[in-house]
Amino acid sequence: QVQLVESGGGLVQAGVSLRLSCVASGGTFSSYAMGWFRQAPGKERRFVAVISRSGGNTYYADSVKGRFTISRDNAKNTVYLQMNSLKPEDTAVYYCGANIGYYPGSYEYDYWGQGTQVTISS
Repeated sequence: QVQLVESGGGLVQAGVSLRLSCVASGGTFSSYAMGWFRQAPGKERRFVAVISRSGGNTYYADSVKGRFTISRDNAKNTVYLQMNSLKPEDTAVYYCGANIGYYPGSYEYDYWGQGTQVTISS
């Protein structure tokens, strides 16, 4: 059983940057592709980014491409989401997920974290 804990969210103004972290425990972190998703109030959870087990492959939603960067440190069991040029429409609860396979855009994940709130003011 893999446990995922996100952190790094907060309330910031538009245009600034935030870095989210997701720490995994209870499993072999390097065995899982890791993804970030977000859910805005009243909306469905949406895919943001995914990174392969080695970190050599990444894939992004069009809405964040060029602004967000996903990375991982397998030695620290941690995946990151660097978010730059934040916009009010990026406001959401951000979740990380672990998936045994690397399937860009998939929502079928084996494990999920509890989420961290990101709020962008205009």
